[in-house]
Amino acid sequence: QVQLVESGGGLVQPGGSLRLSCAASGIISNIYARAWYRQVPGKQRELVAQMTIGSSPNYADSVKGRFTISRDGAKNTVYLQMNNLKPADTAVYYCNVRALMPGPDGSSDYWGQGTQVTVSS
Repeated sequence: QVQLVESGGGLVQPGGSLRLSCAASGIISNIYARAWYRQVPGKQRELVAQMTIGSSPNYADSVKGRFTISRDGAKNTVYLQMNNLKPADTAVYYCNVRALMPGPDGSSDYWGQGTQVTVSS
């Protein structure tokens, strides 16, 4: 089964930058969306950035101008570049890939394990 493995999280001071990576262990066919979410304990998971086939990337208002989602198809990897980080960005970040229909493993919705981002002075 396909796994999404995240990396790049850590502790950073306000105003700093991090780049998150999400690498797929296999090929996901018929992808229509790639996204990053974040979640604070006790709160709902929040959509941060998304790439949808046929559309420009979209971002939560709170991160517009600071975060950029991108991908490298040859590496089966999705990235989230985070600049000018703020304490409010502290959360566990999850990558998400969705396909038009289930693949051989029966899934059409794939999630990474989560990576902690902490923004603190």
